Amino acid sequence: MFADRHDAGVRLAERLTGLADENPVVLGLPRGGVPVAFEVARALGAPLDVIVVRKLGVPVQPELGFGAIGEGGVRVVNPEVIRMTGVTPEELAKVEEREQAEVEVRARRFRPDREPLDLAGRTVVIVDDGVATGGTARAACQVARARGAARVVLAVPVSTPAVLARLRPDADEVVCVETPSALWAIGVCYSDFTQTTDEQVAELLRRAAAPATGVGKCDQLDVSVDVGPVRLAGQLVVPENAEWVVAFVHGSGSSRHSPRNRYVASVLNEAGLATLLFDLLTVDEEYDRGNVFDIELLAGRLGRVTTWLADEPGVAGLPIGYFGASTGAAAALWAAAEPGNQVAAVVSRGGRPDLAGPRLPSVRAATLLIVGGRDELVLDLNERARQRLRCENDLEIVPDATHLFAEPGALEIVARLARGWFIDHLPSG
Repeated sequence: MFADRHDAGVRLAERLTGLADENPVVLGLPRGGVPVAFEVARALGAPLDVIVVRKLGVPVQPELGFGAIGEGGVRVVNPEVIRMTGVTPEELAKVEEREQAEVEVRARRFRPDREPLDLAGRTVVIVDDGVATGGTARAACQVARARGAARVVLAVPVSTPAVLARLRPDADEVVCVETPSALWAIGVCYSDFTQTTDEQVAELLRRAAAPATGVGKCDQLDVSVDVGPVRLAGQLVVPENAEWVVAFVHGSGSSRHSPRNRYVASVLNEAGLATLLFDLLTVDEEYDRGNVFDIELLAGRLGRVTTWLADEPGVAGLPIGYFGASTGAAAALWAAAEPGNQVAAVVSRGGRPDLAGPRLPSVRAATLLIVGGRDELVLDLNERARQRLRCENDLEIVPDATHLFAEPGALEIVARLARGWFIDHLPSG
């Protein structure tokens, strides 16, 4: 079902896009859930942490939980289970002491130099790499609630319908990508299920903290751009010593919260490219489908955003590239053909360059068209459009990929191709 935990995280993030506006916190269950949670947090632009919990098992029947315990002594118990099993207070205290000690040891190992994130009043997304029985996931939901979470979302790549049904009382929402009728082990759902180490968990938390706090590797800024009658919301990420900046032009029905574009942007950020993800239309404008396909309108707004980028502190004077998807690619090419536009390189992912029509021969920016091998209609449109381009250009076909590049490893190929194209064709800033 999944190539690896990274692939699972990217696909899971696609189901969670709507949470981006809730300013969520993403918590990964260590160890295997953290690589999945890392991709979810990166796609949502959310802070990442671990949630270290231990189920409190009845002494004579450890698989039966009477509660859960988390960091800082957060404790949740089920009085009904305690009553039915007849566990004495002394026995309860002994179990709690043992499990609390284990919680604290693990927390220091994963997060040695900082306190856990504050969950009070927040939407909390709890992520694991899969749920087989649900005991740990249930405990995590209960502990997050006890720590003050206003809303708890449990998100996993794979579980069975029966297990998910048992988890729903403990979470406000349960999100799952694959739901087989039977699941003997989580590992069988992954081509690569290599064990995640404590060191890898700590490294992922460190990497996630830099963009989220605006220190270290990247500065992350929420911005708005005046394009005449409206202002467009966006997010500008600027790595230290960035030499280029890429504006992302999303397609119809998408937004700056697109998990696919966020993933590609993060790959560019790690290579030293600044990125701007922004909305071409306001929420009200998106209700009119005519606006979504008004390429001239979208291109005009992109042109104004490009002018804004050229003067924005932190990226002023940097060479500019466009990354367009679907109809956004048509807007990128239309804008790149405008006289005076200084964009140096364009990458199209599953784009509709044909919608740029007569503007294609005027494009001067080096252009890379990326299309899925199984996206036959769009592939044909790209091949035809490429014949009209007079600039340096290339067409890359990702084998076995469909229009959204949702297949295992497909989006990684897209990101790698885009990174190479921009680095090779944008002059040093």
